[in-house]
Amino acid sequence: MLKNFNGRPSLATVLKASTVAGIAAAVLATGVPLEITRSYAEAVKVQAPAVPSFANVVDAVSPAVVSVRVENRVNPVSDNNNDGFSFDFNGRGFDDLPDDHPLKRFFKQFGQDPNDQQGHSRRFGQNGPNGGPGGKGRLRPVAQGSGFFISEDGYIVTNNHVVSDGQAFVAVTNDGTELDAKLIGKDPRTDLAVLKVDGKGKKFTYVNWADDNNVRVGDWVVAVGNPFGLGGTVTAGIVSARGRDIGSGPYDDYLQVDAAVNRGNSGGPTFNLSGEVVGINTAIFSPSGGSVGIAFAIPASTARDVVADLMKDGQVSRGWLGVQIQPVTKDIAESIGLSEPSGALVVAPQAGSPGDKAGMKAGDVVTALNGETIKDARDLSRRIGAMQPGSKVELSVWRAGKAQPLTVELGTLPIDQKDASADDSNQPQQPEAPASEKALADLGLTVGPSDDGKGLAITDIDPNSDAADKGIKEGEKITSVNNQEVSSADDIVKVLNQAKKDGRTRALFQIQSSEGSRFVALPINGQG
Repeated sequence: MLKNFNGRPSLATVLKASTVAGIAAAVLATGVPLEITRSYAEAVKVQAPAVPSFANVVDAVSPAVVSVRVENRVNPVSDNNNDGFSFDFNGRGFDDLPDDHPLKRFFKQFGQDPNDQQGHSRRFGQNGPNGGPGGKGRLRPVAQGSGFFISEDGYIVTNNHVVSDGQAFVAVTNDGTELDAKLIGKDPRTDLAVLKVDGKGKKFTYVNWADDNNVRVGDWVVAVGNPFGLGGTVTAGIVSARGRDIGSGPYDDYLQVDAAVNRGNSGGPTFNLSGEVVGINTAIFSPSGGSVGIAFAIPASTARDVVADLMKDGQVSRGWLGVQIQPVTKDIAESIGLSEPSGALVVAPQAGSPGDKAGMKAGDVVTALNGETIKDARDLSRRIGAMQPGSKVELSVWRAGKAQPLTVELGTLPIDQKDASADDSNQPQQPEAPASEKALADLGLTVGPSDDGKGLAITDIDPNSDAADKGIKEGEKITSVNNQEVSSADDIVKVLNQAKKDGRTRALFQIQSSEGSRFVALPINGQG
């Protein structure tokens, strides 16, 4: 520990004094003349740490960022509506409410004075401001968000969830100018939308996309948007993570940032220090409803291609394989002889789909696409979706313990098509098993014949078994084991015995339920 010598402050004391106030405090604490303390400061060059300023970036990009106001026609609410509520403000004393009351602020914000010019309270009901019953209503603000110009002729990028319920749109620039906007196209799968304003010959300030390859975890970023309707607001932080899957869809590949992002920031850009868009703010993780430092942005690489398609055609055409897929877990990889848990496991090809026509089968694992390794099911969905319909792709498929090549001509993903699921909603519910059911005790399963004669109904399950831990439930059905169809308990035992002879410690069960089909790997040690 450093000590004071000859009544002078220790070096540690001086180093802690990084400000003028800190130096003065050190002097007062030690009684040392100021000139002596200054000599120490000069010797060790005590100074405030350099802090990056985002002002230049903000000045450059702010004119390109807009607030997006979404309007819709709100139909009148009758006095006796079906849900039992009527909006009657008579006698509620709006004049008596303080100016900062949420109700007063709400109506003021959206241009609705609860009292008309004569001071009478408005009743939003059968004879309300929208006219008599059956009126179409007037356009009213129903949502707000953020966006940004991506071209000088007025194309604006925002989120699909911001504009999805709107009939009219207004873009408000950073100088307060309001511009009517037209919806060009939207893509629910990536939560992106494009609006267009008519600048009557005006050239708008716009921003460019960043290169994803140059975005690193730890890089500074600046988010600009319209949180809570406050207008142009700037926050800063860093890229916290890449490739986040938040369960919003098959194309999840979000950037996670810790810049403060709140409601109203949706559709707004996140910039790097060069003023390029690295991502579009689309979601936050927030137990409290406000920013807790975890926000998710659509990466520029995803947005660039989708926005280009929307600007060109108003919609996005995606390649379609037409197979239900799931991730390959470590247990599943071991059960089918794969050296590592990667690739996309085919649960079922849809009848008549490109994958079905090319000969893809349940239990196949797609390990590569056009020679490039497939990391997981999400990776396959993104790559196929990014390709043009009609493209021919070369797949490497793991089947029956070896890799096989497969050529598939991609179709067009239907608008209402679920990206990675087959329609199995017509599967019957399984009845109680007959008395002849046979228990597979080591697996924790009791099975019996199914109604349609295909597969085996699961009639009971041990709650302490691996099968229960993997989510297998009574009422579901086993259709195959290690890609071999089974119709009796003896069939299952036969497949398991062969797997043990092959040195496998797990077997791959295909489980059918009312929600679809999936694969589950179960341990087979000790099974006779």
